[in-house]
Amino acid sequence: MISFDQALNIVLSNAIIRSAERIPMMEALGRVLAEDIRSDIDMPPFNKSAVDGFACRSIDIINQKTDSISLEVVETIPAGNVPKKSIISGQCSRIMTGAMIPEGADCVIMVEDTTKLGENLIRFSGHQKSVNICYQGEDIRLGDNVLSKGTTIHPAQIAILATVGAINPLVSKLPRVGILSTGDELVEPEEKPTVSKIRNSNAWQLLAQVKSAPALHDYIGIAGDDKDQLLDRINFSLERNDVLLITGGVSMGDFDFVPVIMQKAGIEIVFKSIAIQPGRPTVFGKKNNKFVFGLPGNPVSSFVLFEILVKPFLLAMMGCIEQPPVIILPMGKGYSRRKSERQSLIPVRIDNGVVIPMEYHGSAHINAYTLAHGIISLEIGETEIKKEAMVHVRFI
Repeated sequence: MISFDQALNIVLSNAIIRSAERIPMMEALGRVLAEDIRSDIDMPPFNKSAVDGFACRSIDIINQKTDSISLEVVETIPAGNVPKKSIISGQCSRIMTGAMIPEGADCVIMVEDTTKLGENLIRFSGHQKSVNICYQGEDIRLGDNVLSKGTTIHPAQIAILATVGAINPLVSKLPRVGILSTGDELVEPEEKPTVSKIRNSNAWQLLAQVKSAPALHDYIGIAGDDKDQLLDRINFSLERNDVLLITGGVSMGDFDFVPVIMQKAGIEIVFKSIAIQPGRPTVFGKKNNKFVFGLPGNPVSSFVLFEILVKPFLLAMMGCIEQPPVIILPMGKGYSRRKSERQSLIPVRIDNGVVIPMEYHGSAHINAYTLAHGIISLEIGETEIKKEAMVHVRFI
């Protein structure tokens, strides 16, 4: 067995970054940028008002008694309009939030800090604490690198792309992933299992995980416990996909011959056992520029190994520079185990700022993960985590 860190490093070192394509901005959600994005404008593009109020000269309102200050309103400036008049002493312009500051004005007093004296006359009746101006270029300067190559595009990044006019960003192409389940005991979800059969949940779980990664998914179906059938399905998938995920058939049973058939298909086995629980019998292989993961058949094992091993590999193929979110919090209750020869991953919830281990019955208990926020780890040689100990929670 190799450690999980060794396995992850091996997998990531084999990732081949995909070519790139330009796509419309709103199709880029979840994709990874293949170029730096630079701004074609200052942002804000001009000095603008941060409030509804009156643009005036600060010298007219500072260090004076509030009951003696009156200002003539010379125009109204809606957002999107260019001011027509400059401001001189004793004058102001009524201005809306987002509108351009007129020449001569260096502050904006809020409407609620004024008293109307006549049709075009106001009195400042407040205490000015801020200039209430958003200055040209204070957020973004022309030519600034606003998004870096390798960034995943989320809704906030869509806003930035729109702001700087990058309506057709260059993004990495999505890898295409085949999903193949193995085992005579499997039937598809629409079938009611007869005696000795179970529904094939792993494939549909992995299809969803691949889609959300995001990557393109290709369901190859179920291969029974037949070597020739399995070989045909593996060869078929490698012809159409960049990555193949096989679930089941990777352990030590009489019908667990996935690694043998992988080799028969010309796939080089890089590793086939990781010192991790769940997920020990995980296989990684490659053939030319195609890659194969043999994942355990237990639902939790395939779910977790996808999240911590396969998904980082798919993201690396797209040049992603982001790391999964991890926070440090105290344990709300202790956790212990009897054996410690493998790194152990435990599903947890976060309740009121503390970490609570989920009730967890082993690698077939996928229900535990429907309520879990993340996972924590017990390293090799560790048998317990005490209450109030600080732990790293990796979100899933």
